[in-house]
Amino acid sequence: MFAFEFSMKKSILTLIFCFLFSVPVFACLNGDTRLLTNGERLFEDFDSYVSYGHNFGGDERLKALMKSLEKGYNETKNIDYLSDQGYILIVQGKYQEAVDLYKRIESIAPGRYSTASNMGTAYELLGNNKEALFWIKKSVEISSKSHFYSEWIHINILKAKIKGEKYFTSQHLIQTDFGNDDLPKSILKTGDLERLRQQLYYQLNERVSFVMPEDKVVAQLLFDLGNICYLLGDKDDALENFEKAKEYGFDDPIVKKRMKLYSPPILDRTEKKVIKELKVQTKSVMRSELIKLIVSVLAFVFSGVLIYSFRKNIFPNFK
Repeated sequence: MFAFEFSMKKSILTLIFCFLFSVPVFACLNGDTRLLTNGERLFEDFDSYVSYGHNFGGDERLKALMKSLEKGYNETKNIDYLSDQGYILIVQGKYQEAVDLYKRIESIAPGRYSTASNMGTAYELLGNNKEALFWIKKSVEISSKSHFYSEWIHINILKAKIKGEKYFTSQHLIQTDFGNDDLPKSILKTGDLERLRQQLYYQLNERVSFVMPEDKVVAQLLFDLGNICYLLGDKDDALENFEKAKEYGFDDPIVKKRMKLYSPPILDRTEKKVIKELKVQTKSVMRSELIKLIVSVLAFVFSGVLIYSFRKNIFPNFK
């Protein structure tokens, strides 16, 4: 009897400690990150195929990063510090300043991929799509492998924007479509769909970080991403991308039909809403740190409940 009670106490305590010390595993995001030359992490994304954009933090954080990068460049003359400053200028909405800085970088160290790529982004955000197309094409010539080989989508977007709205279609933007029936369909094989999903997600996640609703190109691409997710069996992400497509102005009735194809259980839907709010509302705090804090608190509360529930077994003299 004594051995049984001891074993039970040991099992309960083991369960509690395992739960507590497994918190770091639960808190891992595994999404895309960007480390700056000064060692600071500019953003960290959730591991999903829903394009919420990057969380860069607040203005004060960005100003502090700029000062740190400026100091780093002055001390080392490492051009990467300047390039990172240019990216933060884009994040701050100072597009012309970013262009001017990247022109300076190009004169110092010509032919850098980051210069061409970020110059293209800055020009596009300034509304100069022709100049943007020139620099994005140049970035692909320098490194076609970057961004998961996805810059062909960026090139197609710029070509469509130059030609006009009638080119804002799936065929022109991603060179395929998913039909007009209630159910999406595709001629692409699973492997091709998976590659396209990764590439399209990357391009969209960058784009929605800077382009606010409504935007017809983003709306169309979000709808396309939702279709790909659905075809690959990821119906939760499909539904969220369809919702975001509507938010960005996608008004084709087909989106409502495809949103009705899947209705998550009430508990799952509630959990999704909580996670969605967490993704959107965490501004100045890195999401991973916030999630670690939340999970740690929940772990502590859960452990307390366990101890209280089995207090008589663990502590026989406890009243």
